[in-house]
Amino acid sequence: MKRFAFRDEIHRLDAEADCVRIMQILNAHEFPWDMGRALGIALYRTYAVPSIGALLGRTNEFTGSTQKRYDDTALILNNMMRYGFEPGRGRDALRRMNQMHRSYDISNDDYRYVLSTFVVMPVRWLNDYGYGWRRLTGHEIAAVTNYYRRLGKYMGIKDIPETYERFRDLMDSYEREHFAYTEGGRAVSDSTLDLMVSFYPPRVSGPARKFSMAILDESLIETFRYDPPSRAWRRAADIALKLRARVVRRMRPREEPLWADGNPNIRSYPQGYDVNRIGTFPKGCPVAHDVDPVAHEELYAAQTREEEAPRADDARAGTSADGRP
Repeated sequence: MKRFAFRDEIHRLDAEADCVRIMQILNAHEFPWDMGRALGIALYRTYAVPSIGALLGRTNEFTGSTQKRYDDTALILNNMMRYGFEPGRGRDALRRMNQMHRSYDISNDDYRYVLSTFVVMPVRWLNDYGYGWRRLTGHEIAAVTNYYRRLGKYMGIKDIPETYERFRDLMDSYEREHFAYTEGGRAVSDSTLDLMVSFYPPRVSGPARKFSMAILDESLIETFRYDPPSRAWRRAADIALKLRARVVRRMRPREEPLWADGNPNIRSYPQGYDVNRIGTFPKGCPVAHDVDPVAHEELYAAQTREEEAPRADDARAGTSADGRP
């Protein structure tokens, strides 16, 4: 297989109709390591928003069970991307994610912001920072945008941006307006950095932490009140990632896909897992658990903070997956 064969395949596909397949290629063949790092930073950024960081801190899920939460997040997102949103494991993962989210009072603005980080950070990592072995094309960026627009619709998010540029502007403006220190956000950040360092041998834990801090932008360092990394460490991290990109560019393409299930850092389920049973199960969950989130996306779209009563009525009614009571 030639080095750019997957890129050529992507450009024979439609950026909207085939966005799931394009995301599968980008995440499992072209950039599996890079996409993992970019999406990890995307999630990490959300801790700096008080309404998100404080909530995660209160639940204790990202501080007391950090490894499991990391694994659950990676596996749920991976199953949706790997299997798509049709009936099966992908749709089951979507349902599980919606069940968890609907257990908490999360604003539509926060949902939109988190979605924007998923769209923007892979492009910034690969293109703007120059850490990809090749740049994403405009066609690929459109496919990434369309994939997350589709996911956002199935999550019931309102007023989803229509283009990458609008997602980018939303993310940047939301961070300027909302980034602020909270004890909960800092605790979640500390726990996440501790977990990242644990992925390396103990003898290099010190340099691994310095490297992790060096790739965080100044807004995150300031918000979490960390000592800023030295210019030398920032320069070293930047050079190392760009050198890695040059090496990867000369490697053969990855013909066998690499999914989260094969990631050795996913440690919580050595005997396998059922996507319907991973994640959190808070008491008093208001979701109709047997509702199919794709076939009944209008149910989720209606679940705004101003419409709590209709949502509770739907849950008590026990609507089934095929729409029958």
